[in-house]
Amino acid sequence: MNELYQLIEEKIKNAGYPGVVNGREFYEDVSEKADEKENGTYLFIIKKTEELTYKGCMTIIDEQFDLHYVDIHDGEHVYHVDFDAE
Repeated sequence: MNELYQLIEEKIKNAGYPGVVNGREFYEDVSEKADEKENGTYLFIIKKTEELTYKGCMTIIDEQFDLHYVDIHDGEHVYHVDFDAE
């Protein structure tokens, strides 16, 4: 799992986000949203602080999820992270 957390952190950094994101915490936040849903494709919002919000899209299939993208809204800046891109 550590490789997955590191990959998440790298993708977010490569998208230009200057803040620090903990890959494990990010994964757990998204997993929590996925746990609330049945199979299908969903848009989601995770509000971390007044200034920091994650908005994204995921597909849930039988207890697993595929995160397609997340837009990190940090104040007036938006950073798009495409998890489907190689």
